Amino acid sequence: MTIRILPAVGDADSARSLSTLLSQLPDAEPALPVTDSTALLDTLARLAGESLEELPEVVLVHERIGPVPALELIREVAMRFPVVGVILITQDPSPGLFSASMDAGARGLIGLPLGYEELAARVQTAASWSVGVRPHLTQGPEAYTGPGGTVVTVTGAKGGVGTTLTSVQLALAARASGRTVALLDLDLQSGDVASYLDVQFRRSIVDLAGIPDINPRVLQDAVFTHPTGLGLLLAPGEGERGEDVTDRVARQAVSALRNRYEVVVVDCGTQMSSANAAAIEMADQAVLLVTPDVVAVRAAKRMVRMWDRLQIRKAEETVVVVNRHTRNTEIQPPLIERITGTRVARTAVPSNFKELQSAVDAGRMQDLDSRSTVKQALWGLAGELGLVQTPQGKSGARLSGDRGSIGFGRRRGRGGSDEGSVTLEFAGMAPVIFAVIAILWQCVLYGYTYSLAGNAADEGARAGAVAAVRGEDPAAACDAAARENLPGAWQGSFDSGCTSAGGMYTANVSVDVPLFFPGFDAGWSVTGKGGAVQEG
Repeated sequence: MTIRILPAVGDADSARSLSTLLSQLPDAEPALPVTDSTALLDTLARLAGESLEELPEVVLVHERIGPVPALELIREVAMRFPVVGVILITQDPSPGLFSASMDAGARGLIGLPLGYEELAARVQTAASWSVGVRPHLTQGPEAYTGPGGTVVTVTGAKGGVGTTLTSVQLALAARASGRTVALLDLDLQSGDVASYLDVQFRRSIVDLAGIPDINPRVLQDAVFTHPTGLGLLLAPGEGERGEDVTDRVARQAVSALRNRYEVVVVDCGTQMSSANAAAIEMADQAVLLVTPDVVAVRAAKRMVRMWDRLQIRKAEETVVVVNRHTRNTEIQPPLIERITGTRVARTAVPSNFKELQSAVDAGRMQDLDSRSTVKQALWGLAGELGLVQTPQGKSGARLSGDRGSIGFGRRRGRGGSDEGSVTLEFAGMAPVIFAVIAILWQCVLYGYTYSLAGNAADEGARAGAVAAVRGEDPAAACDAAARENLPGAWQGSFDSGCTSAGGMYTANVSVDVPLFFPGFDAGWSVTGKGGAVQEG
C-alpha cells in the first residue's frame, strides 16, 4: 500500500530533516512540505475538489506551523477532511498535549527529535486508519462531500460603508432562495445585526468563549432563530466582552456553523481582531466593502496589504464590492480594481439612502421594499457570489418568500426551457428591423437628392446670369453649370429649365430619386429651384 504523506512544516531546517526521514519509509510517497496553515488547507481543499481519493492518507503538522496554531489547524483539518489522518510533531510530547491533540482530532503524536522507528509506526497507524475509514465516508447517500457549507465574510474598508446592511441582505437573499443560512456578527465591539433585524436575545458568541468543544447542542443554545429563518449568532451587547472571543473561539464557531448551515455570512465589521482575522482566513469568499471616494479606497488598499502581510488573505482572493456607486463619480470600479489589486464584483450597489431610511429606523431590514434598487443590487450580488440557488422544476426565477423580489434567471416557458428562444425572437423581428432600416435609408437618399438638385439649380442660375451679362448663351451656361455640380449617378436623370424675367435669372433642376442605390430609379423625382440677379 502506497502511503501519501503531506508535511506541514514552517521551519526550513525541520522540513529538510523530515523530508529525509519520510523518503526512507517503505511504501511512502511524501509530497513537498507546505509552509503555513493557509497553504495546507488550500492544498487539501483543491485535492478534495478533484476527488476524495486524491487526498493524502497522512498529514504531518509541526507544532510551529503558522499563522493558525497547530491544535486549531488539526481541528480544522479533522472537521473538513475527516478521511485524513493527522499527526502532530512536537517538542513536548506530554500527556496533557497528547490528550489535547486527540481531542482536536489527531491520530497520533511524535516527539522531537524525530526517530525513524517512531515515525514509521505512527505513519503506518494513521494511514491504516485512513484507508479503513474511507469506504464508509465515500459510499451511500450520505457520502462525504467536502468542507460543508459556504462561508462568506463581509468586511468594511472603513466605518460607515454599509458592512452590516450588506451582510444582512446577503443572508436574506440566500435564505429566500431556500438555503439554510447563518449570520454571524463578529463586529465584536459595535455589532448591529440585532438592531437591523429587530432582535433582542441575551446570548451571544461570548457565551461560547469558555467552551473547549462546541457541539451542536451548545451551538443551538447560542443561535437565535429569526422569523425569516436565519440563524443569528450575535455580537455581545457589552463591547468590552468582545475581547473574550479569541481566534480559537471564532474558528470553532465558524466550523460548527459551516457543518450545520449551507451558507454562513460573517459580518466582520471594520476593525481587525484575531477573531475576525481567523474567520476571513477560513472563508470561501472574502468580501471587502468600499465606497467610491479617496479615503475609502486608500483604506481598502491598506486592508488588503495587511491581510497579505498577516497571511490572512491574498489580494487576488478578495472580492471588492463598491457601495453607493454613481455614474458621475470620478472613482469607478475599474480604477478601484487597479489600485487595490483585487477583483471587483460586477454588481455595484447604487447610492439611494432614502429607500433604506424607513427600514433602518424601524430596525426591520427584512421589510425593505423589494422595489428598492439597493436591495435588488445586493440580492444580485448574492447571486454573483453563489449564495443563491434557483429552485428546480419551477417556471419562475423569483426567490421564495419575497413577493416581487428580484430574480436571478430568465422566466421559462411551459416546457421548462428557453433554449432557442433568442433565435426564434430574432427571426420574427428580422423583417421588421430590415424594413425600418430600408425606409430610413430611402429617406436619407430622398433628402440627399433634394439637396443636390437645389445646389445644382443655384449654380446654374448664377452661371446663366453671368453669361447673359457677357453676351453669351445663358441657357447653355446654366445647363452646363447645373450638370457639372451633380454626381455622375444623378446626371442620367437630369433635366433643367433656365429662364430670365424681371432682372432675375432662374433655374429649375429636376433629378430622379434613386431606389436604395444610385442608378436604380423608381420614378420619383425632386425639383430644385435657384435664382440670381442679372447685373449690368
